[in-house]
Amino acid sequence: MTTILEKDDKASLIRLLNEDKVGIFPVDTIYGLNARANEKNQEKLYEIKNRPKSKSFITLLTVSQLKASGLIVPEILYSVFPESLTVILMGKDNVTHAVRVPDDENLLSVIDETGPLFSTSVNQSGSESLLEYSTILPRYEGKVDFIVRNDEIRGGLASTLVDMSRKPYRIIRQGKYDASDLLDYS
Repeated sequence: MTTILEKDDKASLIRLLNEDKVGIFPVDTIYGLNARANEKNQEKLYEIKNRPKSKSFITLLTVSQLKASGLIVPEILYSVFPESLTVILMGKDNVTHAVRVPDDENLLSVIDETGPLFSTSVNQSGSESLLEYSTILPRYEGKVDFIVRNDEIRGGLASTLVDMSRKPYRIIRQGKYDASDLLDYS
């Protein structure tokens, strides 16, 4: 059974995430399918999305969590984040990771309490993203542990995606944030 949370029920959201529940709620761009970043939840997300395991998820984190991540972070990002910008960074293990410090103080305070979150668009892999609560509920009720209702969210634009794992940097997906200035730092 899927629990429906109201948009201002932050305490329940944090509790459910810390219990390793998978849920749908608005992030700083569009609704996201989200869970704490761990292997168990990663498997749940792959199953819910019917997504190939060769495609990873975005990790939402705070600036301090990014600094402690062990990823190779171009210094310019610390003056840009938080922003609706997802960047692909290289880890010291030569594995790439997509990360975003969301431009939403409420969400950042949740992440501060839960630790980093895996996030992905609300859809079946390869399909269009669902952007409104009224279309998300009938498709995902019973498939996720909880959904946050926010009838004010109507549509939205995904984050801009920039590969900064190697030079020259390149924009993979143009979204809400204009990342053209970042290319100058390649």
